[in-house]
Amino acid sequence: MLLLKSFILGFSVSAPVGPIGLLCIQRILSRGRTAGFMTGLGAASANLIYASIAAFGFSVVSSFLVEQQLILRGIGGLFLLYLGIKTFIKKPSNHAANLEDESVFAMFLSTFFLMITNPVTILNFVAMFAGLGFEQSSTSRLVAVTLIGGVFLGALTWWIILSYVVSLFRNRIRPHLSRVNKIAGLLIILLGILAFIEI
Repeated sequence: MLLLKSFILGFSVSAPVGPIGLLCIQRILSRGRTAGFMTGLGAASANLIYASIAAFGFSVVSSFLVEQQLILRGIGGLFLLYLGIKTFIKKPSNHAANLEDESVFAMFLSTFFLMITNPVTILNFVAMFAGLGFEQSSTSRLVAVTLIGGVFLGALTWWIILSYVVSLFRNRIRPHLSRVNKIAGLLIILLGILAFIEI
């Protein structure tokens, strides 16, 4: 039951379309399903690390990250602006998409970096885990691992579904990819500006 609850938690946390979702959709449309999945995997991996810190109570690490959240969010905001501008000016390819100019590993790293610069995620996971009845002091390691595994699998499932569904409509949307890039780029830039306003 805990695995199912944490799976649903991981799925629902990933589902809202934010900067990562926009980036994932844009990459699926321009580069294919694998590009979208690797983008989502980077986000899910960052969540895995933060969920682990929240579950195992690495208080020193979490305290340091939360104390440095202004700097980290500033870095994340700058990176959002960079990704937004890059997306906005990106010209659609006239030939079949490939992954040569940007490796799937680079796509993974870009979203991992973007997610890891938001340490408030640790506090969110602490609150959500508490809502599931999880207590660091009285819960076994096996339960903690189950909780973390469920969150990761839930997040991963969302990115797989998103990659598959968007890829189904890829051929229909590709003729309008230039407009999609500009809209996605502007939205990501806006989210980057909002990150600075919230600091």
